[in-house]
Formats: sequence, structure tokens, C-alpha cells
Amino acid sequence: MLDQVKSENVLFIDIETVPQYSDFEKVPDNFKKLWEVKASKFPVIEGETPATLYERAGIYAEFGKIICISAGFINGGMLRIKSFAGKEESELLLDFANLLNSRFRKPEFQLCAHNGKEFDFPYIARRMLVNGIKIPSILDTAGRKPWEVQHLDTMEMWKFGDYKNYTSLALLTAIFNIPTPKDDIDGSQVGRVFWEEDNLDRIVEYCQKDVVAIVQLFLRYKGENLLPPGNIIIT
Repeated sequence: MLDQVKSENVLFIDIETVPQYSDFEKVPDNFKKLWEVKASKFPVIEGETPATLYERAGIYAEFGKIICISAGFINGGMLRIKSFAGKEESELLLDFANLLNSRFRKPEFQLCAHNGKEFDFPYIARRMLVNGIKIPSILDTAGRKPWEVQHLDTMEMWKFGDYKNYTSLALLTAIFNIPTPKDDIDGSQVGRVFWEEDNLDRIVEYCQKDVVAIVQLFLRYKGENLLPPGNIIIT
């Protein structure tokens, strides 16, 4: 599996997103109405309202924003991870776009994420458009044939053509006996940690750990040894 893919040609990424506003009352009136339309399509339990459902807004590029992109690449048996994070989405997206444009322009380079084709890759591209940033070629799939798209997805690889439900990164790392550190937060808590605790560093660390897990899973898929902790560098 993946024999034709060189690990050194892959940029592994993970993103963290939050609602654009700290609570529903701060959302502009026109977007409140649009969120109410969106929320009306959700399966809800009694008592839930568009306001209480607003914590879900971060998973939609139209109502959320990116606060962290962590990216890792393997070189000489070492995994180096760099994070682009901040409260100003346009700045971190521009920095990430500059990385892609300067170092990952060749057709042999690929991006890899877990559920990246459904979430990370399109979310980044959409938010770049919203922020007036030209989409780097490695992210731009418009007009490309499927085999020309430079995207890998560790969740899609696990499907082997199957169309069953989502398989989490946590479950796959457990199946493959990939050690992962215990975290004090999960994806559902990122919005609260960002807006209520104002603790971006905690979110960045969580995002970086997911990149490490994606890389280790990718190596398992290739039948290769895991990277020891001493071979992982945070820059």
C-alpha cells in the first residue's frame, strides 16, 4: 500500500476551526438568519435552538474560521512540524499559502490529512477565497482529473472503496497500536478553549499531536516503522 508514494514528498496537515463569533448574539443579523436556515436542517433534540447549536458553526467554512494549521514533513528520517496559528485568519492563511507556493509547487508533492478531502482541504481553500488569497496550485482542484489531484486522505485509504461511516483517527491509531499522548481536550472543545479560555497554545499543541498521529498512521499503511519521539521536531 502506498509503495508509489515517497514520504518525503508529502506534507501532512491538520486544521482547527472555530465559529467566527464567540456566541450567537454577536453574529450580524443577516448571518443570524442564514445560520437559522442552516440549523433548521440539523437533527435536534427538544430544547435546542439556532443559538445553542451555534457551537457547531466552526465545522462549516461559511460560518467558521481557521485558527491553526499544523504541517509536518519528513526529511532524513526526521519529522518537522510547523504551525500557523493566530486570531487573524487572513495572516495565518497567507503564511501557509506562501509555504505551499514556495516549497510544494511540483506535481510530485502531495498533501495528506485525515478526512482531508471532505474537510481540511476544501475548508482551507474556501477560507482563502473568503480572505482574498489566491489558492495555491496544490490545493486547487478545479478542472483536474481525479488522478491529477495531489491529495491523500488517511481515512479514505482505510475505506478501500467502501462507503461506510467515518472512521476516526483515534480509532485507527488504536487499531494499529500507535502510541498517542492523552489529551485534555478534543475537537468538540476547541471553540470553548479559544473563545472562553483564550488559550491558543493549548489548541496548537493538540493540532500538532494530530499531525504526528497522521504521519504515524501513514507509515503503518506503508508497512514502515514508526518514528520514535526523538525524530519529531516542533519548529
